[in-house]
Amino acid sequence: MKLPEQSRFAIYALGIFFSYFLYGIVQEKLTRGRYGDQVQADGNVGERFTFTLALVWVQCFCNYLFAKGMLSVKPQKEDTTHTGYYATSSLTYLLAMVSTNMALRWVPYPTAVVGKSAKPIPVMILGVLIGRKSYSWTRYACVLTIVLGVVLFMFKESKVSNLPTETTGLGELLLFLSLTMDGLTGAVQERMRAASAPSGQQMMLSMNYWSTLMLTVGMIVTGEGIDFIHFAMLHSEVWIHMAMIAFCGAMGQLFIFLMVASFGPLACSVVTTTRKFFTVLCSVLLFGNVLIARQWLGAVLVFAALFTDMLFGNKKSAATSKKPPGDGKLKDDQAARKLIS
Repeated sequence: MKLPEQSRFAIYALGIFFSYFLYGIVQEKLTRGRYGDQVQADGNVGERFTFTLALVWVQCFCNYLFAKGMLSVKPQKEDTTHTGYYATSSLTYLLAMVSTNMALRWVPYPTAVVGKSAKPIPVMILGVLIGRKSYSWTRYACVLTIVLGVVLFMFKESKVSNLPTETTGLGELLLFLSLTMDGLTGAVQERMRAASAPSGQQMMLSMNYWSTLMLTVGMIVTGEGIDFIHFAMLHSEVWIHMAMIAFCGAMGQLFIFLMVASFGPLACSVVTTTRKFFTVLCSVLLFGNVLIARQWLGAVLVFAALFTDMLFGNKKSAATSKKPPGDGKLKDDQAARKLIS
């Protein structure tokens, strides 16, 4: 028996909320916690987990296996997407994930969450510079508000920051790099969908396949793979944390794909944005990340602008994006050939 739309929406939304709620908690515990009881050179007890490539490798490999399993249970039409699209989008997607995980070594998790909420900024910039797109004044106003909110949230004062002076700004720079890579990933995926329209599971399978290969090479070249195995053998609880991160990440991606397929990307964006706000609140309550009034104002501005853009910013774009079928496909094919070559 097929569930009513309201019930399916609630199930998918709760799945996204719960999966990424646990994901965020365990990720912060892994990247900002300490393992063991050995006194370090800085006087702190326990070692920090610093194996960013290994963490992302585990997530990508588990996501690949998860997508492979879904496609085995329910086969779909053959994926005709050019390999160059998947390799390019996997590289930018990978750089975004690595940058975000590295940033968590120097910024609190709420800062990373709100910073990543500024994803419309690189998408708009790349759309204007590369895609020659035009946007409504409503969208420009929303993006400017997002920028203001992020600046208010991320600007540190000594009384709320316990980070060493020499690391101030490094985490924010990594978040900026992550946002740029997110924008490039979105641009390549748009070309991918226009050219061959792969399903969400097929994109998840191929992108994680290429990402796993790239990360394997990176860990071999840098030697991080051997160091990670040695660290994990000494601190077995790391395997539990990484297994939880991989499982929650895979489940979260599945519910996101189900939400997009059934209710569209707008509904999914509303759910994921709301989830980010509750992640900030939970992280503050559980991990004691202190937010002053200015930072709360910045968070409110970011999420208010995102919701306004989702509700009103797409109307003009939807009305003006209709092009003659032949002309639009010709331009997409030409752009695809240029990107691949």
